[in-house]
Amino acid sequence: MTEIVRIPHERISALRGDGDATLQMLERKLKCSMDVSDEGDVELEGEPVDEFFGKSVIRAIGRGFEPHIALKLLKDDYGFHLIDLRDYASKPDAMTRIKGRVIGEKGKARQIVEQEGECNLAIWGHTVGVIGRLETLDIATTAVFKLIEGQPHPAVFMYLEKNRRRREQDEKGMGMWVQKKPLKEPKKAKE
Repeated sequence: MTEIVRIPHERISALRGDGDATLQMLERKLKCSMDVSDEGDVELEGEPVDEFFGKSVIRAIGRGFEPHIALKLLKDDYGFHLIDLRDYASKPDAMTRIKGRVIGEKGKARQIVEQEGECNLAIWGHTVGVIGRLETLDIATTAVFKLIEGQPHPAVFMYLEKNRRRREQDEKGMGMWVQKKPLKEPKKAKE
């Protein structure tokens, strides 16, 4: 069976690498042979399960991720969300503003989302891609959506920090809910 994934022409060099070194490395890791056309059509050929995972990796590279980051998608506990900014911005100026909000001044917002959300972001063209562990992927994606919607950066950062602390507590075995005082028995109904 053969799968075809189209990537932007500008991302073909990222997929191929110097002297096709990246392409050869990807073929080994994905266990698929690949043929890349000049138009950006990537033909994957291999076992169906390898093609399935390979499509996600190639798609992520096409949307701005470096190959070594996109390869995280081969792990069972990683996922990929792609947000199309054209759904939120009708004019080019609005898209530039939204991308600026996600990136932040000197890349600060992007850095905080990546650090607190334990993920990687790629802002490329009209998309924002998020690669992360399944347990944190929705949190990081929600943070990006909050930035897109125009929520204040500090509020989004607090959301991320709160979720990080909650995960740390869960990992320590403390759980999310701690009982502060003993429960009182409910009053019995009069007979």
